[in-house]
Amino acid sequence: MKNEELIVILDFYGQYNQLIARRVRECNVYSEILPYDTPLEKIKSMNPKGIIFTGGPASVYEKDSPMCDPKIFELNIPILGICYGMQLMSKIMGGNVKRGLKREYGETEVHLATSSPLFSSLPNNNICLMSHTDLVDVLPNGFEIIASTDNCPIAGMQNVDKRFYGIQFHPEVNNTVHGTDIIRNFLYNVCKCSGNWEMSSFVQESVKDLKEKIGNKKVLCALSGGVDSSVAAVLLHKAIGKNLTCIFVDHGLLRKNEADEVETIFRNQFDINLIRVNSQERFLNRLAGITEPEEKRKIIGEEFIRVFEEEAKKIGKVNYLVQGTIYPDVIESGHGKAAVIKSHHNVGGLPDYVDFDEIIEPLRDLFKDEVRKTGLELGIPEKLVYRQPFPGPGLAIRIIGDITKEKLDILKEADYIFREEIANAKLDRTFNQYFAVLTNLKSVGVMGDGRTYDYTVALRCVTTTDFMTATWSKIPYELLEKVSSRIVNEVNHVNRVVYDITSKPPATIEWE
Repeated sequence: MKNEELIVILDFYGQYNQLIARRVRECNVYSEILPYDTPLEKIKSMNPKGIIFTGGPASVYEKDSPMCDPKIFELNIPILGICYGMQLMSKIMGGNVKRGLKREYGETEVHLATSSPLFSSLPNNNICLMSHTDLVDVLPNGFEIIASTDNCPIAGMQNVDKRFYGIQFHPEVNNTVHGTDIIRNFLYNVCKCSGNWEMSSFVQESVKDLKEKIGNKKVLCALSGGVDSSVAAVLLHKAIGKNLTCIFVDHGLLRKNEADEVETIFRNQFDINLIRVNSQERFLNRLAGITEPEEKRKIIGEEFIRVFEEEAKKIGKVNYLVQGTIYPDVIESGHGKAAVIKSHHNVGGLPDYVDFDEIIEPLRDLFKDEVRKTGLELGIPEKLVYRQPFPGPGLAIRIIGDITKEKLDILKEADYIFREEIANAKLDRTFNQYFAVLTNLKSVGVMGDGRTYDYTVALRCVTTTDFMTATWSKIPYELLEKVSSRIVNEVNHVNRVVYDITSKPPATIEWE
């Protein structure tokens, strides 16, 4: 990615590394996460405006604790150390780190020296998230204290001349009040960034680069209908037009109306070369009698590959294969080293014997929220851009037990009602993921004057920022009542609706 301004984030295995990068980008400055042991020459060649050290679980005085090249402090580049990053800065620069008498964890009142460029325009006392056992007890030469708590006398330090700053708390999390302001102060007051990172410029740059790279060559895209592959496809289409062909494998496991909506948008609105492969019966036959979740996933992944391969062979030689890889995939695939072939939509890798020369991943530098913004910039309808997260195996893992056409029809209708009522209540942007599950449980019910023995539908709705943890959402009772009433009255073979009030952990968001 071409960018005049860049903040490098060195990752010391911090659990919030992606949050730091996102906060920097929210301040309109581009950021990239690199492993802590990235060679100094590579960092220099990237010409960053600033460097941020993340937190991490290690202790700096332990053997084999993660350590960057100490010469990074000789590059004359501003550095912000967060938690472990501050402790590492202190150790390398000649200070001392020790185990604290009392561990600090959770929201803590921190006293800030607002004369510091890092805390400019902030209140003197601020609630921040602490998560540490070790602390800096002796400052390096040339540093001064800029933050403290009752249990941590040195909760922040600075060397203004060298533009080195360290804070013991985490400004990137929501629990830290004014946390984004602290990051913004580092970017603008210390690093002197101008803030030229915008999604509109990303689209323009990407289209220009793709045109230059691809020219008149042929490109193939596996289109799942999800946000990532849809945005990647439209971005490529904007750059190369009819030289792009999309293969949309409709396995029958999408939500109600989604397959038709995808086809309509891509054919009618964008006039993309789209091959829709209707394989519902084929997938149902392969899944017949299968109840174990991982076996379902494996079958769906393998069958997807077979269908994609068959259609790709009909097309013949293509020069490039497009994948909707996004930045979290790149990070998680090996500390910044991307896998050669990304698992397609979580259902298994694309075959390496499809005839193409190179993979193109136009979204590999973007986080999910940035992908959505890109989609809107490209004119993709909001309904698709803000579509609910959806597992690659689709409704197959929201049906407990074996999968049949009847069960799929039941779940599609129940899920549609739930999502429709959430949208009608204008809560579709409030909750982060919500869906219905068809349990394998049947129970006795009464409808009219007759006894029924039918399925139980479970509703799941969670609130989360990162999907690593999640809390169950407090949906208004009146809304739950309406959804339940509609499902049992409008969906055949359902006589009971329950609501899942389990957070993650201990539960996962999906049931299978």
